[in-house]
Amino acid sequence: MDIQKASLKIGDYQICPVPTGQFGLDGGAMFGTVPKVLWEQSNPPDEKNRIPMEARALLLKGSKHKILIDTGNGSDFVAKYGDKVGGKFSEIYAVDQNGPSLLKSLAGHGVKPEDVTHVILTHLHFDHAGGATTEKNGEIVATFPKAKYYVQRANFETATKPNIREKASYLAPNFEPLMKAGVLELLDGDKADLLPGVSVQVSNGHTRGQQVVKVSDGTNTLLYCGDVIPTSSHVRLPWVMGYDLEPLRLIEEKATFLEPASSENWYLYFEHDPYCDAATVEKKGPDFKVKDRFHL
Repeated sequence: MDIQKASLKIGDYQICPVPTGQFGLDGGAMFGTVPKVLWEQSNPPDEKNRIPMEARALLLKGSKHKILIDTGNGSDFVAKYGDKVGGKFSEIYAVDQNGPSLLKSLAGHGVKPEDVTHVILTHLHFDHAGGATTEKNGEIVATFPKAKYYVQRANFETATKPNIREKASYLAPNFEPLMKAGVLELLDGDKADLLPGVSVQVSNGHTRGQQVVKVSDGTNTLLYCGDVIPTSSHVRLPWVMGYDLEPLRLIEEKATFLEPASSENWYLYFEHDPYCDAATVEKKGPDFKVKDRFHL
């Protein structure tokens, strides 16, 4: 797999990948109806059929704002969820607790928790919002004490009353303390000017009220794909996850992002790809394929 090295600045923001740690998910669940003989070529599984996954956040490091997009799994599983749930969680998902972490990666960019001004959560599944809160003196509090957090109202409502299929993915300690502290702002639909150069667009195929984040200065554009396109392997339209609530709807949503991404040479930023941070794409008949992969 050929991966290029690139340094990217969009407007006032230096684009800073924030790896928060690898974990594992079942390969069949990650690729739905795609046969294993196809997906295992680029995503080899372990003996339990789990494929490696990154929980990669993104820091937009500007002169006025330090914006964090998603927060990964977090690391204090037992403190937040209890011995039974926290320990089981770490074991089932093969969480690597010896690799990079959210705060270590931010420190590598010279950013402390109190420096972060805004946190945009694509949705509240544990692998995206787990680092949004942390344990401090026996209490679960916001990890970033001076930041305003954003999530879609529809997703917050889904998280507080999850359907039976998603119940294990929405864990209250990751978001209830944010609402209690008054730092979580609920958005209603697409927002073209959430922050300077930063917009969000709603997707409902994976879960209700997910938001993808677009960063653009009119010349360069990056799309933080969240779980709409979790890895570079998922650029192919039919390659969707077994976790997606509405696969056909998700395929349609993917096409709405991939069309301009291919014609305008956007960078697609992947939250879960363990091999690359981002990629550009191109059309392949009625479908799409990766053009170039990047480490940013």
